[in-house]
Amino acid sequence: MSSRQSIVIVFLMMALVLSACGAGVAPVPATEPASPVGEEAGVSGDLVIYSGRSEALIQPVIDAFKVKYPEVNVLLKAGSNSELANALIEEKANPQADVFITTELFTVQSLVGEGVFQSYLPAGAEQLPAEFLGPDNMWTGLTRRVRVIMYNKDLVTEAELPTSIFDLTDPKWQGQIAAAGSTNGGMQAQIAAMRQLLGDEATEEWLNGLIANEVTFFGGHTDVRKAVGAGEFKIGLVNHYYYYLQLAETGNVGVIYPDQGEGQIGLFTNATAAAVVNGGQHLDAAQAFLDFLVSADGQKLFAELNYEYPLLPGVALKEGVQPLDSFRLADVDVVKAALDFDATFDLIEKVGLP
Repeated sequence: MSSRQSIVIVFLMMALVLSACGAGVAPVPATEPASPVGEEAGVSGDLVIYSGRSEALIQPVIDAFKVKYPEVNVLLKAGSNSELANALIEEKANPQADVFITTELFTVQSLVGEGVFQSYLPAGAEQLPAEFLGPDNMWTGLTRRVRVIMYNKDLVTEAELPTSIFDLTDPKWQGQIAAAGSTNGGMQAQIAAMRQLLGDEATEEWLNGLIANEVTFFGGHTDVRKAVGAGEFKIGLVNHYYYYLQLAETGNVGVIYPDQGEGQIGLFTNATAAAVVNGGQHLDAAQAFLDFLVSADGQKLFAELNYEYPLLPGVALKEGVQPLDSFRLADVDVVKAALDFDATFDLIEKVGLP
């Protein structure tokens, strides 16, 4: 067993202990089929998708795909990135999945090294930013997201608001912060980006500061945003779209795009991605699905339903979502940061991040 595989399995076990979430394969309900036309009529049969994205966030996209390809029977297995990565490694000799969707680049890049994927460049993917196309087209970026601080407006005044992620170690917030923990891809990716930008020592100091400040670490961001919305915590560290999802539900939360001042580091960003599983049984359907994900229709769904930043140029953002070009972004190569996953996991383990 390689060290990379061992890392994935270790973090799988942590994920199972912390989240204990089920991930059974379940058929996706079919929507009213449209009349197939052209090449769409030639794609049929099953399509098995392993998704690190929650079912609620990916199913509308699958439903839209089924309208376009009504002869494809989609089966979805949703779970944590670590859990699904471990399954893909275990199944390499007899692949059960056709497509893998991940919430960050960390997991997908580690699986490239395990030989889990096969090369495929989706139709139209050449329009995406080159940095979000995996080496040898082993994976394709889908959407971009940024790390923000959300807060409960009933509990925090504007004068009190933090302006930087480094403010989260201030003792005045002790016991009042929620964040996703060590098994969450968004947190892993942020730590990787911080290591590249700031080095191990500064990143370790920040992580130890969070732990000392009694931050409560959840398995995922949905729990974080709901807890902040319910007033269980004053502030939470999340991906930006969780703020918008909570705002739509309760309306009592605000958002801070941190580290925008002179001399501050800027926003950390990451990307979702999809890949075709090497040796999957339904290659035509898998490729058609990736084509759809990077198409204008697919990208629009991510923007409209999930408040994300589409990677395809020209796709409009959801109303109210601030464009990325209005912010200072951290000077980090997210793909390069993802490549150094072993060292990032070592640091997470060293500090004992829950």
